[in-house]
Amino acid sequence: MKAVCVCLAVLLVGSTLPGAEDTPAVSDQIAAAVRKSIELIEHSGEVYRRERQCFSCHHQALPVLALTEVRRRGFTINEDEYKQQLAHTAAHLKRGLQSYLAGKGQGGRGDTAGYALWTLAAGEWPADEVTTAVASYLLGKEADLPHWNPPSTTRPPTAGSQFTSTALAIYSLQAFGDGKQSDAITARLVKTRDWLQTASVKDTEDRVFRLHSLHQLAGKQDQLREFAQELIDRQRDDGGWAQLPDRDSDAYATGTALVTLQQSGCLLVSDPAYQRGVRYLLKTQQDDGSWHVTTRAKPIQQYFESGFPHGKDQFISMAATCWSTMALALTCDVATVEEMP
Repeated sequence: MKAVCVCLAVLLVGSTLPGAEDTPAVSDQIAAAVRKSIELIEHSGEVYRRERQCFSCHHQALPVLALTEVRRRGFTINEDEYKQQLAHTAAHLKRGLQSYLAGKGQGGRGDTAGYALWTLAAGEWPADEVTTAVASYLLGKEADLPHWNPPSTTRPPTAGSQFTSTALAIYSLQAFGDGKQSDAITARLVKTRDWLQTASVKDTEDRVFRLHSLHQLAGKQDQLREFAQELIDRQRDDGGWAQLPDRDSDAYATGTALVTLQQSGCLLVSDPAYQRGVRYLLKTQQDDGSWHVTTRAKPIQQYFESGFPHGKDQFISMAATCWSTMALALTCDVATVEEMP
């Protein structure tokens, strides 16, 4: 048996039919694009896991999120490697247990803790003393603030935004917060929701994770729509989004925008804006299944080949590929059929 993905409400790229820009069409191209990226994501994730003990957002968190979504849509994944990535993540947190209990955390501070718990939650990892300690660390981190700050060593766009750090903490507390601390968690998240309503944003990463956070906190629908529209209004003529106003559109900004707009309930995959984004992603995917995004982060570890293309741009390109894969997979309904001989 194999999963056949029927991709709905998405436009065929390069079609010359009259009205093709406005007419939804079923496209096997999307399913093929997703399958190509799955293979690359899994291969690179395995290489990174074998080469490095440490957890990373780009080679554990985002691959697990992407693979969780594509599996939900009926695509086949390597289940053993998926479980290995979850175990790798849990082992990293366990090594830092005493540091979390002491309120110090690990390298990457709240972002590492948040991305790791997001990963485990996606994989339905059961709560234990480690996840409880990590969530408690996040609850106590900068407890006098209504938000969470990124680590001092920033690596934009994935690490460096208050909104990203805050979204990670919110998700982690909701997924693994200790029931004994429910009142403290609720009180802090109420302050966070109030802060989100008036906080200033400066770029696409901020706008994406502001919307994500407010959705997680069940913000008012009119404000969710306002934040969503502000993000939609920054879609470029090519169908993509850019990380910064002076940069070109790229797959990271586009993937994060599309996924968050759809998952927050603010944009249907049948909407013209989503369809334009999908066309952009299909047009810019490389033959090897990746999307190439140029890094703007300063390296903080010795370079090594992770099994992902694009050299020094491999980590942000891996992140972009995971988000883009999720954005495409969200357009798919799945029918299971018998495989032909």
